[in-house]
Amino acid sequence: MHKNGCVPVGDTDMYYVAFGKGKKNLVVLPGLSDGLATVKGKALLLSAPYKHYLKDYTVYMFSRKNGMQEGYSMEDMAEDQILAMKNLGIKKACVLGVSQGGMVAQCMAIRHPEAVEKLILAVTAPNANEVVQEAVSGWMEMANKGEQVPLMVDTAEKMYSERYLKKNGRLFPLIALFTKPKNYKRFLINATAILGFDVREELDRITCPTYIIAGSDDKTVGNDASHILNEAIEGSRLYIYSGLGHGLFEEAKDFYDKVLDFCNA
Repeated sequence: MHKNGCVPVGDTDMYYVAFGKGKKNLVVLPGLSDGLATVKGKALLLSAPYKHYLKDYTVYMFSRKNGMQEGYSMEDMAEDQILAMKNLGIKKACVLGVSQGGMVAQCMAIRHPEAVEKLILAVTAPNANEVVQEAVSGWMEMANKGEQVPLMVDTAEKMYSERYLKKNGRLFPLIALFTKPKNYKRFLINATAILGFDVREELDRITCPTYIIAGSDDKTVGNDASHILNEAIEGSRLYIYSGLGHGLFEEAKDFYDKVLDFCNA
């Protein structure tokens, strides 16, 4: 089963895709790239990494809502995500948050523990540390100037390993030409929310089983963020991919197997 859907959220709506036929639910929240391109119409494409999930799980991947207002915070995103789940009849789910999606997921687990069965935090941070601020501020400057190619190239350089970049680096300028949004308002609202994010003092409120996955060379959120999360979330597990960075969910062949094993444990 593959579905491209749109669920009402307050006075607007939110795109999502769903695949699988299982009774268990996995909710996936993507990163800042959602500010440039949503999941709309991409169910078949996005389902590929989850092929081993589809018997036991129904996987939902959500974009942030349409019609985001200025000042829209990570906490607001979490509230709207919970509302979207309720409107789809999802009472409880394992939640995989990647990068900015992991920030939203932290807020969900802190404020709505009843809705989060297990939490997987991939390449994310509990606050906008210096590494996050430098990366995101630079991208915002490029977006304000409409510099799509530099934005995509810099993002790639901060995401992928040297090996991956050597193999695929020449493709990013070409991809940028075909992915430029009509405007960058959505991206900038998402990015601004990241810069205002900080839940370090609330992490002890996360009580569900939590799995933190990071790379040893993350140029987007830094290498300390995962350890801060691990130390503050009681009982959490931490796995670090040596030699990989912010794009490990694309580079590590066993990433999705590790997530599935944790959800099934």
